[in-house]
Amino acid sequence: MSAGEKTVSTNRRAGFDYHILRTVEAGISLTGTEIKSIREGHVSIREAYVRPENGEMWLIGAHIAMYAPASRRNHDPTRTRRLLLHKRQIRDLEREAITGGATIIPLRLYLKNGKAKLEIALARGKKKYDKREAIAKREAERSMQRAMRNRT
Repeated sequence: MSAGEKTVSTNRRAGFDYHILRTVEAGISLTGTEIKSIREGHVSIREAYVRPENGEMWLIGAHIAMYAPASRRNHDPTRTRRLLLHKRQIRDLEREAITGGATIIPLRLYLKNGKAKLEIALARGKKKYDKREAIAKREAERSMQRAMRNRT
């Protein structure tokens, strides 16, 4: 994260539920009331995913709350939004998602130089035993930290 970036929303479950294979930064095509709502921080990407269709990438399931001062000129909070990527990036992600059995998920939504950006990842779902292994590893690290803290 560089200067001029402000994280608005993160998908914290992504690291627990998926093995992250590769990440890409994408722009988002938004309306005026959507960007104002994002700047206020009223957005959730927890249930969202990305689907390639007809040579374009679409963000599905992201919730951007209505902007209260807009009254009747508001947007649909859960509408499908187009992601802005280079054709080569779209083609590569689409190929890897289809042939590799992976999915494309959003990791983080942030503002960069006044523009909304979305960090998306090519990811493969974790099995139940992978999740248990991650929990056991985290617990072991915590207990080691506790032991070190109590020792001094």
